[in-house]
Amino acid sequence: MKKIIFSMIAVCVLLAMLLPACSPAQSGRTKLTVACDATWPPFEIVNEQTKELDGYGPELIRAIAAKADLDIELVNVGFDSVLAGVSQCQYDLAVSSITITDERKRTILFSDPYYLAGQIVIVRSDDDSIKGRDDLSGKIVGGQIGTTGIIEAGKIPGAKVKTFDEVGFAFQDLINGQLDAVIADYPLAQGYVTKNKDKLKTIGPIFTDEYYGIAVCQKNADLVPKINAALKALRDEGFLDKLSQKWIGQ
Repeated sequence: MKKIIFSMIAVCVLLAMLLPACSPAQSGRTKLTVACDATWPPFEIVNEQTKELDGYGPELIRAIAAKADLDIELVNVGFDSVLAGVSQCQYDLAVSSITITDERKRTILFSDPYYLAGQIVIVRSDDDSIKGRDDLSGKIVGGQIGTTGIIEAGKIPGAKVKTFDEVGFAFQDLINGQLDAVIADYPLAQGYVTKNKDKLKTIGPIFTDEYYGIAVCQKNADLVPKINAALKALRDEGFLDKLSQKWIGQ
């Protein structure tokens, strides 16, 4: 009996010695959670073959992580949860076509910009009554909740604004005649119009100047210079140009 007890004690001591050596704290690397809303093609999507998060944003953040020696894990959540989660430090980072705005800077840190985007109006291809943003008063205008597109829609006097959890639902309602227009980021809009040339079209000019940035929890301020350095290196190497060509075709 004593031998059995002694053996059990020896095993426990051995495990106690091994476990600290395997813990994340001892390795010096902490896994960072990166929030992403994978409903925003071609920037954030779910790869149909691999079921992994894919697109311009996920590929970019993985390249940044490799360059900056960061250990990351991407999680797919709704866009409103992306912003709330990073501002509350539920997530360490977010890459989700997030426009850098002064209001968001109050609760979120941002990397340097990585993509220039702006808002544009999308209507049905057979609708010639709407020529641009100024014609949307009294119209039903849709967009994804929490985005700058829906914020801009709310600034239009007399517009009836309808929000959607996913921007694809807004475009579907537009095609079905339940909306008069959608306001969304130009690259995203072009993707939907290209897939539905006989049903949708963009009208008027891009009416905002906006830049996408990687969102960072305020408790992780030390990550911002690391991300910016990696981003600059990737830009200098031509990686961002290759990403644009691959995912956006320009």
